[in-house]
Amino acid sequence: MSPKSTGQIRRSQVITTYGPGALIDLPRDSAVMAGIDGWGSSLKRLDEPRVQQALARMTGVQSPELRVPPTPDPAEFWSASPKGVDAYRFPEWFVVQEAPEWAGPASPDRPRSRRLVHRKALEGGRFDKRPVVATRFVMACTKGHVSDLPWRKFAHRGETSCLGQLWLDESGATGELANLRVRCECGKSRSMTEANDFDAEALGYCNGARPWLGPHAGEACGQPGRLLIRTATNAYFPLLVRALSIPEKGAAIDQAVSEVWNVLMAVENPADLTSFKKLPGVTDALAGFDDEDVLAAIRRRKGTAAEEHSVKDVEIEAMLAVPEGFGDDVPIDPDFHARKLRRRDRSQPFDDLIETVVQVHRLREVLALAGFTRLEAPMPDIDGEYRDDVERTDISIDPQWFPAVENRGEGVLIHFSAGAIREWLARPGVSRRIEDLEVGHEKWAKTRKLPPPFPGGIYVMLHTLSHLLLQSIADRCGYPAASIRERVYVADESRRYGILLYTSSPDAEGTLGGLVQQARQIGSHIERALRAAALCSNDPVCAQHTPASSIEGRWLHGAACHGCALVAETSCEMRNDYLDRALVVPTLDVDDAAFFPDQGWP
Repeated sequence: MSPKSTGQIRRSQVITTYGPGALIDLPRDSAVMAGIDGWGSSLKRLDEPRVQQALARMTGVQSPELRVPPTPDPAEFWSASPKGVDAYRFPEWFVVQEAPEWAGPASPDRPRSRRLVHRKALEGGRFDKRPVVATRFVMACTKGHVSDLPWRKFAHRGETSCLGQLWLDESGATGELANLRVRCECGKSRSMTEANDFDAEALGYCNGARPWLGPHAGEACGQPGRLLIRTATNAYFPLLVRALSIPEKGAAIDQAVSEVWNVLMAVENPADLTSFKKLPGVTDALAGFDDEDVLAAIRRRKGTAAEEHSVKDVEIEAMLAVPEGFGDDVPIDPDFHARKLRRRDRSQPFDDLIETVVQVHRLREVLALAGFTRLEAPMPDIDGEYRDDVERTDISIDPQWFPAVENRGEGVLIHFSAGAIREWLARPGVSRRIEDLEVGHEKWAKTRKLPPPFPGGIYVMLHTLSHLLLQSIADRCGYPAASIRERVYVADESRRYGILLYTSSPDAEGTLGGLVQQARQIGSHIERALRAAALCSNDPVCAQHTPASSIEGRWLHGAACHGCALVAETSCEMRNDYLDRALVVPTLDVDDAAFFPDQGWP
């Protein structure tokens, strides 16, 4: 049997669903996606300074590079050794598909028994001339390590020298853990429900295995092992760093530094810069720039400069600085082209609450994979950044670069009146509702290792409105709701509050324009969204839900459910958390906390 299996996936999937360390099912095999060490050094490079700075702060890697994942040449796909991304076979324990007489309906009186065998016992993918399938159970820990279950140790309740045949007995038709039992032919057996008892530490301790980096890439761990189903949604959470390519004041300097970065990356002080500027090519590239500005650009590139503004602050500042116009002029920058919509050119409802509407005709989004986690998904803060102490798993033995992709698309930015938001925030009913949401956040935070701070009532309101507005716009813009994404801007220092709804694709040079043109009807879209949100199909249960007293553990939701405010997780920047209709529109239970005035909804 070959230790590797090769498949074909899209570049964008390499850093999301099928990133390094992800557990996948192939038509005939199961595997774990290999790390980036084997991708080669001739990959196309991307340049997005703010993404690289965020990666440097997060990972501690100085001057990280961004490289595009490899794609195999179609002409070489069926060759003996196609180029692309490797996947290592995992797990190494299999369940034998037994003879037909064993394949009938299982019951407590007549369990269906199948043998558990290790890969070394297989011949040509078969055992005893019968096909096998990979077991769906593995062991993992919160550090991202993953390994096979210690089946013998588990069945015998400790270390054993018994080499008897292991069996997996199934007494029901649902596949639930309560219906599964691991049995050794020596007579020892154990229910799989005990493997899911985290407090009992039934699986022992993690051995630090990192099979995506190779068979000998383990590291010290010692955390209690936890049962993981390979295809479960908590098996892989990619940590993505993303930013929009926005022109900044120092863009020209950054571009000049980037052109001779292979030389300037060694600069640490003014003396170094003076020396390196004498080298051929460097003098011409840096001509016209002050040494202090060049040093600042070098520090930004290395990620060692003091961060004055977050990624989102820079984005909304740049989008609000564009001139008014129709957007029919030829774009100078292929990565960013936006124009403010004149007030008389947009629909009139809620004009007192909306400060500016910006049509973003062209945008470029860069996404980079910094690592991943298992079992628990790390939450970013409202600026879209992860805390420095987030426990992530490396995608390389010694990461110096990170895989990234670029998407191009269009969007609409709605900038809300800071005065109206502050006036709304000062109302007693709003304060009471936000306190309830904050109590729910505190209860949720107790279950997490490194929870982010509470994002605040302004963010929850704008985030909920973004979801409601996204669903309304999707009905008319020509893009499905799952293809539209959001970025919520809450910049208290600059008093800038906004929502960017955008769509982007790795295969698009331009856009269809359907989303941009919805900016002219933004008032009517908000009106439709509020009308739909005033009464949920799950009311009064949805409207009366309060996170502080959540029985089902929905501590980060107010009046929000799949019938009203939740959208596809590909669209949401907060994994469908921090949502509450009551802060947007009056509900059946709360009528004094809405940002938008009561106009007789529905």
